Amino acid sequence: MTPALRAAPVLETERLVLRGHTTSDFDDGLALWSDPDVTRFIGGRPAAGEEVWARTLRYIGHWQALGYGFWAIFEKGSGRFVGEAGFADFHRDIVPSLAGMPEMGWALQPWSHGRGYATEAIQTALAWGQTLFSAPACCIISPGNAPSVRVAEKVGFRELAQTSYHGEPTVIYRRDWI
Repeated sequence: MTPALRAAPVLETERLVLRGHTTSDFDDGLALWSDPDVTRFIGGRPAAGEEVWARTLRYIGHWQALGYGFWAIFEKGSGRFVGEAGFADFHRDIVPSLAGMPEMGWALQPWSHGRGYATEAIQTALAWGQTLFSAPACCIISPGNAPSVRVAEKVGFRELAQTSYHGEPTVIYRRDWI
């Protein structure tokens, strides 16, 4: 599927605004991805500025090339950056293959944990994705990341396979569109 080039839609919940990334989100992204609490289960190490810059451009490019991607998440009332969530096609070298399935991911600032923001943002993104995707959605989570496992299961993901990715234990989850 190659949709027409387009920008990310703005999605709103009672407490959050999800919008496409812009290059002006770099500082927020750097604060997120250089935090050891955030990266402990995602890559295992804080990211450098050039990695965050490449990530930001990749997020923007997903929308342009594929018609879907990640959103930057902000608190509606304060405008404070919460984190990122969305869909991607990362062409991961992983078994079993994720080819053809939109891969969902999320990462939130530590101050926002435990407030239900991840669930709220992911449910909103899934509702949007339901109109676009026919293949099941998937996500990968480190087995030690209990909070993300709880969120994934709360929004309907179920364990598909235990595997490894970049030499680390990884669990693949799958969610059929309901």
